[in-house]
Amino acid sequence: MSAPATEPVRILAISGSLRAASVNTAVLRAAAALAGTDAKVEIWDGLAAVQPFNEDHEAEPGSGVRELRAAVEAADALLFATPEYNSSLPGQLKNALDWASRPYGASVLGGRTAAVIGASPSAFGAKWSQAELRKVLTNSGVEVVGEELCVARAHEALGEDGLPVDEELRAALTGVVTALVEKVRADRAA
Repeated sequence: MSAPATEPVRILAISGSLRAASVNTAVLRAAAALAGTDAKVEIWDGLAAVQPFNEDHEAEPGSGVRELRAAVEAADALLFATPEYNSSLPGQLKNALDWASRPYGASVLGGRTAAVIGASPSAFGAKWSQAELRKVLTNSGVEVVGEELCVARAHEALGEDGLPVDEELRAALTGVVTALVEKVRADRAA
């Protein structure tokens, strides 16, 4: 049964970084703070507990994989923030997506809606890793909405309050959440 249009859209936010002081996690916290009443953004912090993918264990994965799958199933939409490691997405994030995309034909990712952002201390804002992440998500049956959002020089982009210091970035983060909300509500109405 579909939730009413006025109920907040549940967005699961997943940072591709394991660092405690991650700028990608900080950007997700900022997006959550800017979400307003139309969305409830929950940051999932279980990435480190997802075991390395092994097809031999596909039928009985570990607790980290089960928690990931349950969190994805409970969400209306997904919001990813990825750093860029060696011009691509982090291995642990790719590993988690490999688990979430299985078993073939019964994946928790199939039919989901997601948005992708990225932050880095460089001037590029994790542009290449976002492209890689979009490719993996799309191949896993996820509809990726919105344009890329590259948060360059991320260590300077957020103020002491955790929110973007620049109004353009504030509007862009709000726009990403709004795109997810609008897509989920349009799907509910269809």
